[in-house]
Amino acid sequence: MKLEIKTPSYNYYSNKETNLLVAVERSLSKSIGKAFKKYKKATLIPDTETVVGYNFIVDETYNTLKIDFEKELIFKIKDLEKAAIT
Repeated sequence: MKLEIKTPSYNYYSNKETNLLVAVERSLSKSIGKAFKKYKKATLIPDTETVVGYNFIVDETYNTLKIDFEKELIFKIKDLEKAAIT
């Protein structure tokens, strides 16, 4: 028997407007790529093009960053750029 766990994966973006790290569920982040492909430039993407995601917060216990799942937020796609996380 195969055990399947359906945990969503996340893509990470930098919010240029707030300078914060953002997590967007991978299935939802496809709309970001579509918007950039459609409009060619971030400045041309209308404010109505948005995506739901989460900010990161500091986990004081482990002194690391973690996704704040308590606050679902709406981000303008034009303000997001892929974060270079290694």
